[in-house]
Amino acid sequence: MATQSPFSFLNGLAERVVQTVQPPQWLVHETQQRVVLFLNHVLMQEKAAMERLVRQKGRVARVQWRSFNMALLITPAGLFNLAPEGAAPDLQLEIADSNPLALAQNALRGDKPAIRIEGDVQLAADIHWLVDNVQWDVEEDLARVIGDAPAHMIGSAARKLAQGLRQFVGARMGGQQAAGNAPVVVDSETRPPQ
Repeated sequence: MATQSPFSFLNGLAERVVQTVQPPQWLVHETQQRVVLFLNHVLMQEKAAMERLVRQKGRVARVQWRSFNMALLITPAGLFNLAPEGAAPDLQLEIADSNPLALAQNALRGDKPAIRIEGDVQLAADIHWLVDNVQWDVEEDLARVIGDAPAHMIGSAARKLAQGLRQFVGARMGGQQAAGNAPVVVDSETRPPQ
């Protein structure tokens, strides 16, 4: 008798939840505002990132996953703000994998999701540079609140936990990918700047 993986049950459950749960508009807006604040906090720690974004001021990048989307306007300060309703995006980023559990598993393994890109090539290159080079220094932010030594201990424990989770998920997913369930990568479509 074949047994079913608990991951397949969780995949189905996550799919049903995402399809049926529609958060209220005020909650979506507040969540987007918090994401913008977080992104700007991280960007302000990297002067080079802000300098790259200053060159793209006034441009709009739209991120889409299933029915959820968020349009970000690049400010003259090299930070993000929510774009006005109906703003035409200069860059469209669509996350190809619609399964939330698969996205979480890929993130735990340290993999980036497959993304369909359409729009301005230079803006896409700058966003890609940000994704590859800007990282949130959690330990530094934590040290401001609780001090250096406790923050270092918590950071060290968190890194060990994350490494253990990646190994666990990698071992579990390695068998599925070997069986032909490797993630699909979507080719990028780009057009030259206008």
